[in-house]
Amino acid sequence: MEGAARVIARRGVRGLRMEELATEAGVSTALIYYHFKDRAGVLRHTLEFISDRADRYTSDDGAAGPYDARQELEQSLLLEFQNLPEVRENSTAWGELRASAIFEHELRGDLARATLTWIHDVADLLGRIRPSAPAPALTAAAERLTGLLEGLSTRWLSGALPLEHARELVKEAVSIEVERLDR
Repeated sequence: MEGAARVIARRGVRGLRMEELATEAGVSTALIYYHFKDRAGVLRHTLEFISDRADRYTSDDGAAGPYDARQELEQSLLLEFQNLPEVRENSTAWGELRASAIFEHELRGDLARATLTWIHDVADLLGRIRPSAPAPALTAAAERLTGLLEGLSTRWLSGALPLEHARELVKEAVSIEVERLDR
């Protein structure tokens, strides 16, 4: 799965070739087809892999100290903006999978489920910050924050936005969304 994420980040979904993936992973093409059946299976499992990997690097597990819910939300979103190869690769692969879903209909359902999981996670954190906020407001705020993150990530990865500015915009967006939930 690491090899698939690397190839997709480097070449895009349309550039994914099973032979190149096999070489990247150090296995035979036949083994890839045995485990994943077809290209759609590789894409589906790669999406799961990058979602799980993002969960790992965006959850602090208390290593940086105890956080309140707002700090936890802000930290989990900011950890998407780390200048580390794994994070850059993950964000690039996610963007490639999202863009490809426009043309590759078999990706849409899996991508929608992964996005919905992310939105629910963010909405849960927002709900811990503002417990009296109605669920639709929490979901809408989470949709705006995750959508903003995806857009800022694309700009950062393409060199159009400095990393620190992206992080500042995320912090400001969290403040705006939390204030909005107070109304």
